[in-house]
Amino acid sequence: MGVGSVKLAGAKVTVMGLARSGVAACRLLQAAGAQVTVADQKEPEELTSILGSIDRARVGVTVGAQYESSLEVAELVVISPGVPSRLASLETARRRGVKVIGELELASQFIRSPILAITGTNGKSTTVTLIGKFLMESGKRAFVGGNLGTALSEAALEDFRAQLEGKPSPYDYVVVEVSSFQMETIDQFHPWVATLLNVTVDHQDRYESLDDYVAAKQRIFENQVASDFALFNLDDDRVASLRHRVAARRLGFTSRSTLGADLSGGTYLEGDWIVTTVTGVRLEICRRSEIRIIGNHNVQNVMAAVTNAVLCGCPLEVIRRVLATFPGLEHALEIVREWRGVRFVNDSKGTNVDATLKALESIDQPICLIAGGRDKGGDFSRLAQVVDRRVKRVILIGEAAPLLRRAWEGVATMIDADSLQEAVDCAAQGAESGDVVLLSPCCASFDMFTDYQDRGRQFKTLVHALPA
Repeated sequence: MGVGSVKLAGAKVTVMGLARSGVAACRLLQAAGAQVTVADQKEPEELTSILGSIDRARVGVTVGAQYESSLEVAELVVISPGVPSRLASLETARRRGVKVIGELELASQFIRSPILAITGTNGKSTTVTLIGKFLMESGKRAFVGGNLGTALSEAALEDFRAQLEGKPSPYDYVVVEVSSFQMETIDQFHPWVATLLNVTVDHQDRYESLDDYVAAKQRIFENQVASDFALFNLDDDRVASLRHRVAARRLGFTSRSTLGADLSGGTYLEGDWIVTTVTGVRLEICRRSEIRIIGNHNVQNVMAAVTNAVLCGCPLEVIRRVLATFPGLEHALEIVREWRGVRFVNDSKGTNVDATLKALESIDQPICLIAGGRDKGGDFSRLAQVVDRRVKRVILIGEAAPLLRRAWEGVATMIDADSLQEAVDCAAQGAESGDVVLLSPCCASFDMFTDYQDRGRQFKTLVHALPA
């Protein structure tokens, strides 16, 4: 087995970044016979549990201040999504002729099943989860992961072991959430169906311009051929304009009642009905009102997921049943508790301006908004109008609190809280029956929490602790 010109058996490979995907890549590379060294800038005491899961007798470890030293002898470098792909040390390695790829690229080269890849600024996890449910409830064997949950290298390792034993792939389809960070380092990554949900301003702390961010997202289509499918959100002008630059068959989804003549088919709203023409025949999926998850943006996610499911041959009755029962993801407009007539909603996954905008527009009741965290370069003033219309009070937390206060000055009543505990207590004291307390931070979580999941779970714990 090889990656490009590098034969993995016996090759010296450095894996940079010891998060979930880095550890999975390490195991996959070991199975393929590589000599693996793991590297992370964190100190050993911060990595105790992770290092304990690695076979230190067979894997080299360089962590802390000297973590980049392992690059000097590497024949291949595999980086985790959180590692900036243009680090000076990586550029030095490239100049020596060393290939630098991401964990997604590595894993994809071991996968034999058709890959359904989904990217976009928002809605990826919901769409990927829905597709997985459609497939599995249709009796198909599906892996669901990538940037969401389980690293793709876990599926690749299973497939590789099956291949060594002369067995078929353990999966009929591999459904993978793909981030822009992961696509910075692809080479041969080749989805059968590639979906671009939307592109809004995000990660401007990593990209020099919005054009650079869009270019990273667009790479999801670059290795597709005429027998593949490229699916575009036609309601997003930035996304729709990219459809003319792909080699795959072009599909679209839209809240309008018609698709463009330049497309092979797609999914759209016809009155209250979600309709698809993916098979070449007009199929009525269900009424919009029959979808359980809330929010206009989730109608778009549903149309994208339905398009993928129909391409994979999922029966309509299964698709309808899943849509009628799927409650949504944890941390994405998740209803936590009704307390004294007040509904508490956890949208901790709302880590950028556009996500919070969609959350606010999905709720008709008066809102007490808990927002703030680590700024990612978002334009918070874009939220001023919707905050003015829908929000009674804002409780600010985290590093970005002063930025949010400046952006919304004169628009809403704002209160600072030193902790999430204080924010929840303050919201509970000030809320009236019929109000919604919404945690939708429009910021990253890393100033106060491990990740957005940690933030959301702490919020839920605090809400459930409120006295009955």
